[in-house]
Amino acid sequence: MLLRGSFLSKIIKNELKNKISKQIKKPGLGIILVGDKPDSKIYVKMKKKACEFVGIKNFDIHLPSDVAEGKVLEKVEEFNRDDRVHGILIQLPLPKHLNEQKILNKVRLDKDVDGFHLENIGKLTVNSKDNLLVPCTPHGILELLDRNGLGDLSGKNVVVVGRSKIVGVPVAMLMLHRNATVTVCHSRTVGLMDHVRNADVLIVAVGRANFIDDVKEGAVVIDVGINRVDDDSVEKGYRIVGDVDFEKVKDKTKAITPVPGGVGPMTIAMLLSHTYDAFMNRNKE
Repeated sequence: MLLRGSFLSKIIKNELKNKISKQIKKPGLGIILVGDKPDSKIYVKMKKKACEFVGIKNFDIHLPSDVAEGKVLEKVEEFNRDDRVHGILIQLPLPKHLNEQKILNKVRLDKDVDGFHLENIGKLTVNSKDNLLVPCTPHGILELLDRNGLGDLSGKNVVVVGRSKIVGVPVAMLMLHRNATVTVCHSRTVGLMDHVRNADVLIVAVGRANFIDDVKEGAVVIDVGINRVDDDSVEKGYRIVGDVDFEKVKDKTKAITPVPGGVGPMTIAMLLSHTYDAFMNRNKE
């Protein structure tokens, strides 16, 4: 089975578009972009386009790469106070001179649609249900599994390769809360491939092209990696591949995400969904 996030994300966006069309007031997303990194600018453009499609108002601020930290915090606070803004996104990574976690923690808790505030991370750890906003990529992975009938993880061996706070750690927590037996592997793991070959569900997020080239027969494989590799046979001179060698493992899997078109579109869909949820929670209050 091919787990096409590109297809599912369209369904989710259309569901949101229908819900938002019935609201008199509209949800709003504030985006702060610092610097001119080409990848970050492309991601912001994609998010703004998705907002426009579903009916979420977009408020964006673009700051220079050498901006003072105080100025960034000031702009975050402006969004915190703005009643038109229900979700706040800080496009990562930030320039190295800025304290990333300090800026993320400045985001008002109920507007933290990326789920990176330390309090939301704490809620995720203890499995709190109190208006919990979790990081978008891990949530997108769960949604992809659930909507393809693969969400029952009880007793399954889940192996997560990568321990970033954006994907690896939060997705491990989500899997643990589904009663899976979770192993988190990283650069210091001894016998990493032994763990990988024992995984019923394998989630890979390390940023190394075609890093994993073997899996257990019948495994579900979620490839979060997005890597550019040179390829003179195509017009643009490169291809986008994942962290898993798709061609080598696809025939052994029960289900696998393609790259591109797998997890990436789900991340944006969850961002929109979280913004809508934050909007509805604010309306209830």
